[in-house]
Amino acid sequence: MQLLDYFDQIYVINLPQRVDRRREMAEQLKAINLSFESAGVRLFEAIRPEDAGGFESIGTRGCFLSHLGVLRDAHARQFQRILLFEDDLNFARDFTSRIRDVAGALDRVDWSMFYGGYSLAELPRTGAHEIVAEVPSGDAIQTAHFVGFRGEAIGEIADFLEAMLSRPAGDPRGGPMHVDGAYGWYRREFPSRTTMLSVAELGYQRSSRTDIHNLGWLDRAPAIRHAMGLLRSVRNKAKT
Repeated sequence: MQLLDYFDQIYVINLPQRVDRRREMAEQLKAINLSFESAGVRLFEAIRPEDAGGFESIGTRGCFLSHLGVLRDAHARQFQRILLFEDDLNFARDFTSRIRDVAGALDRVDWSMFYGGYSLAELPRTGAHEIVAEVPSGDAIQTAHFVGFRGEAIGEIADFLEAMLSRPAGDPRGGPMHVDGAYGWYRREFPSRTTMLSVAELGYQRSSRTDIHNLGWLDRAPAIRHAMGLLRSVRNKAKT
């Protein structure tokens, strides 16, 4: 079972002005025998709002709205299993040799969310040969660069994020926040919705100039920005 044999659609979120990330993501897709022209792969235009609107930053709000936009679209199209990739995703070196087993394992589980890349304080305990594992609903998962959604949870999470937008920051029911934190709130609110992850990450975040946080001086200075891009490229290739 291959990636698009199992998932109905793959969304890749990308800001139109981030040609560098789009080019790098095209290279990553090629490495797993896919492209932006593949049936089932969609380049989704990220949202860049004019103001922070109660979020920590414009980029934080844009990321939240972009994830919400994907979920809305998938729900409207009645997709049952989707993957969402952010455009700073690099696939693990052994992705193509493992994805069939991971998809097969997911097919035997009633899951709602899936993380192929993640940051956890502590990994779930697993058997020696387990390739996917369930994450307790109370365990916070940081990052949302490689996440999957299934079934009723697609529309349910979209509604949950919409409700957060209607509240002020710091609301005890959950207001504007980073989208990975919002997914954590959802998982705690709906503990019966099972979250799974690949025991070894299938992808990690590529070092890249951020669109979410305020830029450091190295990325603001035009004379240095290009050099920083080259340095990040060297570091990313060293990981693959």
